[in-house]
Amino acid sequence: MRTSVVLLTRDLRAHDQPALSAAVAAGERVVPLFVLDEGILESSFAAPNRVGFLLESLADLRERIPLVVRSGDVVAETVKLVEELGAAAVHLSTDVSAYAQAREGRLRSQLRADVLGHGGITIVPPGDLAPAGKEHYEVFSAYWRSWRALPLGEPLFAVELTPHGVEPGDLPNLPSGRSPEVARGGESEGRRRLESWVSDGLAGYGAGMSETSRLSPYLHFGCLSAREVAVRCSSSEAFVRQVCWRDYYAQILASRPETATVDLRPRGDEWVDDAEALEAWKAGRTGFPLVDAGMRQLAREGWMHNRARLVTASFLTKDLGIDWRVGAQHFYDLLLDGDVAQNAGNWQWVAGTGTDARPYRVFNPTAQAKKLDPEGEYIRRYVDELTAIANTSEPGLLAPDYPAPIVDHAEAVERFRQRRGR
Repeated sequence: MRTSVVLLTRDLRAHDQPALSAAVAAGERVVPLFVLDEGILESSFAAPNRVGFLLESLADLRERIPLVVRSGDVVAETVKLVEELGAAAVHLSTDVSAYAQAREGRLRSQLRADVLGHGGITIVPPGDLAPAGKEHYEVFSAYWRSWRALPLGEPLFAVELTPHGVEPGDLPNLPSGRSPEVARGGESEGRRRLESWVSDGLAGYGAGMSETSRLSPYLHFGCLSAREVAVRCSSSEAFVRQVCWRDYYAQILASRPETATVDLRPRGDEWVDDAEALEAWKAGRTGFPLVDAGMRQLAREGWMHNRARLVTASFLTKDLGIDWRVGAQHFYDLLLDGDVAQNAGNWQWVAGTGTDARPYRVFNPTAQAKKLDPEGEYIRRYVDELTAIANTSEPGLLAPDYPAPIVDHAEAVERFRQRRGR
């Protein structure tokens, strides 16, 4: 019987897993492999929150399939296992970052076995949709129209694998330094949350700050299939539209990998270097309640509500004038769902250097708080100083231990527009 290795990366699930399903369908002996990548674990992307979530996800996946774990260089460890087993093929999910593309290229150049790429990270493969004469869509609304015209398809059944007799390898201990209320990783937990969201939360999506799925970490690590989430949530076009944003940013990064750190649309910005203001922003001590609630949620949970992400990013780049890359790195340091395409894409959108057709857009944190959190429920949950304050939307609140606003919003916006030459 032919042996195939399935190299897992950001597709840590048994349900709707195209690479695993393809290997099983071929009637092969299937050996699923995950390599704890030293190139990532020794970099700034190896934040404790994400490493812990990853290890929990791997431990959970081992309850479902006979997962082999190795440590080191992904390509070298895969080649080694393929040679040990005499495997004829390697299946993997194609990913979009420059690092992932280079990794797949190295695999193809170093392996004699067939290397078979599959979808599974996104719903629509990055190169499948593009306007005439261009490599990718630059405007989301046009991409969304093309994307939603395609059939989602039916999720694949969960695979069942027989033991393969390969030494499984050990998982390291969970790291220290994780956020105190961080979510638990794994397909089991992701599927439980999906079921709860579909039955109890989806119908109210968009009604306020409390109606959110919190599924993004499970999508980032592939504990849930984006396709299955879209299919299960198809009754809410607004929610499926948000899932589509993942594919949208992935297709940009696939064709323009440098935009992880380079402006997609340079604006000639001269960013401000203000260490004191930056630290106040990171600590959630800006004096603007919605900004501070978002930043404290990030520190506490390793996650932040999407609308709060937009408001906090706008405040950093347009009120404080600090480079979006500084903010993106802080998010990478803490976010469970710290995805290169999504994080950089969203930060550039807010900063006006990315795909937003309105590069001078500014989110007013006070107006956003009144609109999105009119009862102050979200703010009081994370800003302890304001638990007894009825109107939490206004800056400069009469709470003795809450800071005064570090900037005047109207004046800051005017300075931003002057810097942009408007």
